[in-house]
Amino acid sequence: MGVEVVFGMPGGAILPAYDPLMDSTRLRHVLVRHEQGAGHAAEGYAAATGKVGVCMATSGPGATNLVTPLADAHMDSVPIVAITGQVGSAAIGTDAFQEADIRGITMPITKHNYLITDPDDIPAAIAEAFHIASTGRPGPVLVDITKDALQQLTQFAWPPPFDLPGYRPTTRPHGKQIREAAKLIREARRPVLYLGGGAIRAEAGPELAELVELAQIPFVTTLMGRGIVPDSHPLHLGMPGMHGSVAAVTSLQKADLIIALGVRFDDRVTGKLSTFAPLAKVIHADIDPAEIGKNRAADVPIVGDCKQVVLELTRALREAGALGDYSAWCEEVSGWRSRYPVGYTAPAGGALAPQYVLERLGELSGPEATYVAGVGQHQMWAAQFVAYSRPRSWINSGGLGTMGFAVPAAMGAKAAEPERTVWAIDGDGCFQMTNQELATCVINDIPIKVAVINNSSLGMVRQWQTLFYNERYSNTDLHTSHNGRRIPDFVKLAEAYGCAGLRCERAEDVDATIAHALDINDRPVVIDFVVSRDAMVWPMVPAGVSNDEILYARGVSPVWDRGE
Repeated sequence: MGVEVVFGMPGGAILPAYDPLMDSTRLRHVLVRHEQGAGHAAEGYAAATGKVGVCMATSGPGATNLVTPLADAHMDSVPIVAITGQVGSAAIGTDAFQEADIRGITMPITKHNYLITDPDDIPAAIAEAFHIASTGRPGPVLVDITKDALQQLTQFAWPPPFDLPGYRPTTRPHGKQIREAAKLIREARRPVLYLGGGAIRAEAGPELAELVELAQIPFVTTLMGRGIVPDSHPLHLGMPGMHGSVAAVTSLQKADLIIALGVRFDDRVTGKLSTFAPLAKVIHADIDPAEIGKNRAADVPIVGDCKQVVLELTRALREAGALGDYSAWCEEVSGWRSRYPVGYTAPAGGALAPQYVLERLGELSGPEATYVAGVGQHQMWAAQFVAYSRPRSWINSGGLGTMGFAVPAAMGAKAAEPERTVWAIDGDGCFQMTNQELATCVINDIPIKVAVINNSSLGMVRQWQTLFYNERYSNTDLHTSHNGRRIPDFVKLAEAYGCAGLRCERAEDVDATIAHALDINDRPVVIDFVVSRDAMVWPMVPAGVSNDEILYARGVSPVWDRGE
């Protein structure tokens, strides 16, 4: 299976599987401080490398603590295998100590799962789990094994034979559909390539870059697709969606053809679905046939691996000869990008702008670093203000929106690629959910770097309260600065865990603080960036409304020329 690292925590039911780990010279086990951390670390490992991430936990609460990471991996198509212990076969259904029906609990949030009671079935189940997790649309698979099955002897041979009737993912696209897609592209006048996380999972970056160069079609990259083609490309319009760029959002709204590759027309991109891209025909390619037509009807549906689809489509376009002339369209969308860039206004009173922090973090750390975000305002700013030029350089919780994702996922990414600089970009709310994994990082020599964007608030919720709830800030003040005290003091907390702790409160100190953090590589680093609590994420499409109603800033809508 090629597994090198396992993240987990032992307990009674899984103990028979842990005992042999003491004798393993090849497999590295990282003992986490919470099973949720194990699951997110496995996700970070998988997202950074494309390999299957692995986590382990015991029965009952150990297994249920994996539910959030499993749901997260399911939503974002991350290949992980979770191995859990279960009470003895005879005790199943008796409400035994630490018993939970984890197979039933996780049925809706795993690609597949198993309950193994016979030791002879263990090898095939493990082999199948890795195969299922990593093929077709990637996703999480859970293998729950009873304690008595783990304790018994069995004959072992590897690789074991296994049979998965009905599981035959389609990877090669149908030639007729490719030809139809090429025909629509040649006929279009305002096409847009809509590129998502599925393209990254398929390792389709070079192929997409070639397609963009050949066709000269403007493209947008979703929150999960950032970096699939470099942001610096002149045809890149930015990120679409609720907090996307004006150019990206508007190009989809005004397009006559959307070429959707590895996306699922998520509500955060489409806004009010009935008003999304009303003029556009749709080519939709995805490895998962269930996604095609689920939210938006496709004029040309293509089931297949994104890399294969792009290769075939590029070949068909080359063979067809002359493509459409999109120069006027490219000039138009470029004008929107120039007139409405993603930017920010410096806060009054000299407070530190969080957007500036993320800008400088990206500039100083560079394109070879990996950036792992939690969920909230800091996530959106990291997506907007860090320039991404390679796939897998941006890792975040997109579909489930899991607070607490960043620190353990960064730990997994750093364990997978120790030579890279790995930043966990977190809010003060997110950071307090899983920061105990800093202890895991210190003890296991996994020197991640953490940028805490500290606005003393649950920032994104506060933004909504500002805009839609008459500034009634119900339970969003975290009081990290309370009565002259820091609660907690993130610098002291970092030092208590054995990390380096730094604080930055002024724009003129940002570069020096980040440079100092980049120079520390013998232990994790935590920087407490104390920023303005009134900073907001713009642009914004309010929930449930049309993308045509995008706001460029508070109370400011883009002004279109007559005829646009």
